[in-house]
Amino acid sequence: MAAKLTFKYDRGADILHIDKCPPYPEQESEELSDDIIVRLNPTTGEVENLEVLFFSTRLLRQDLFELPVTADLRLVGTNL
Repeated sequence: MAAKLTFKYDRGADILHIDKCPPYPEQESEELSDDIIVRLNPTTGEVENLEVLFFSTRLLRQDLFELPVTADLRLVGTNL
């Protein structure tokens, strides 16, 4: 079963957190382009968390905001 995504905005640090699971110390971190941090499962290499730094200023400077990941979105509780 796929994990639900949670979104949390840290106003003080200006970071948007997008999580499939709570972060944990064993995760591998990698900085992607343009101040986006990805946290990976150390065994599978699967993306488990994203941190978008300078989130509010990023929204003010561009009309379109894209993340460098792909997603397979489904409604929770459906068998599609």
